[in-house]
Amino acid sequence: MARVIKDSTPKKDGFRIPGEFEPHKGSFIIWPEKGFAFRNGGKPAQEVCVIVANAIAEYEEMTVICSAAQYENARARLSEKVRVIEMSTNESWAQDKGAFYVINDKGDMRGVHFGFNAYGGVGEGLYFPWDLDKQFAQKLFELENMDSYDARHFILEGGATQVDGEGTIILTEQCNLNPNRNGDMSKEEVERNCKDYLGVEKVIWIKRGMLYDETDGHIDDICFFVRPGVIALSWVDDVNHPQYPVFKEAYETLSNETDAKGRTFEIHKIHIPEVIHITEAENKGFDVVADAAPREADQPLAVTYINGYFVNGGYLVPLFNDPRDQEAIQKYQEIMPDRKIIGLPTKEWSLSGGNIHCMTLAQPRP
Repeated sequence: MARVIKDSTPKKDGFRIPGEFEPHKGSFIIWPEKGFAFRNGGKPAQEVCVIVANAIAEYEEMTVICSAAQYENARARLSEKVRVIEMSTNESWAQDKGAFYVINDKGDMRGVHFGFNAYGGVGEGLYFPWDLDKQFAQKLFELENMDSYDARHFILEGGATQVDGEGTIILTEQCNLNPNRNGDMSKEEVERNCKDYLGVEKVIWIKRGMLYDETDGHIDDICFFVRPGVIALSWVDDVNHPQYPVFKEAYETLSNETDAKGRTFEIHKIHIPEVIHITEAENKGFDVVADAAPREADQPLAVTYINGYFVNGGYLVPLFNDPRDQEAIQKYQEIMPDRKIIGLPTKEWSLSGGNIHCMTLAQPRP
């Protein structure tokens, strides 16, 4: 029977959070269907889900979570290699409300269950209710009969963290110090919770995330660890581009930092595509719901090639039908020569505020 550990922490017990580039046991995606989040009843987003889930299934175990109403449809559309499980959720961004996993040197794995409040709680969150999403991590632990740590006093989203697996974590002040996440918790208290429950040793703070990011500046649109000591960073050359000050600020911070082992960072700039705006026709496909963040015609979106996803032996890159698409693929192939770089047409998910990294959740291989 899975234990919920309330009297210890991963750090005390010798566990650490691995980097996303480390070997996976498998991945999870939640089947998109909510009309306020995905246009046209989620059908275009479901087409992307099939493409991404089937691609991941070629490299590792792939599980798609869906509602009872969509089980038959999802099962029929997905590859036989994909496991489909019925589970109730409020929304489909698995990365953010999903389980965190920590491992030790003995080959053991445990879960960490952080708090979740739909990106800001009542008044500032992106949707209501989120009662089912608060249960999502624990349901995954129960599914695997896995012991887990109770860290629900501390709100932390997967897309708000980037780790190198060797003691370093990158956060944004805009998100992780936002009063709508952990009230008046100080920077020191946030750092201590990350260190205790993720087994990290050093926290690097970036001031803010991308403009137009409705999650209050998640780090997974700004940068990620390619491997320890190596970072891929969103970039534009045009000093008049609205995102330029954000990226330049992040670059300067990271250039003057070292990781937990004292290494300076090798930083690779990945140029973003042109800013995408929601068209009037696309906007009409979203349901209007009082308790969810509205979509508006001509609304700009945070789009980047950084919001991709590691699989065993490969890396998935979001494509936007943009001239920069092939440049991003080529750049990633240069900095990850041991991996197959797979470009997937996921622009549809960007219309809902995220992309491949936001929709997927990795379970490491201990």
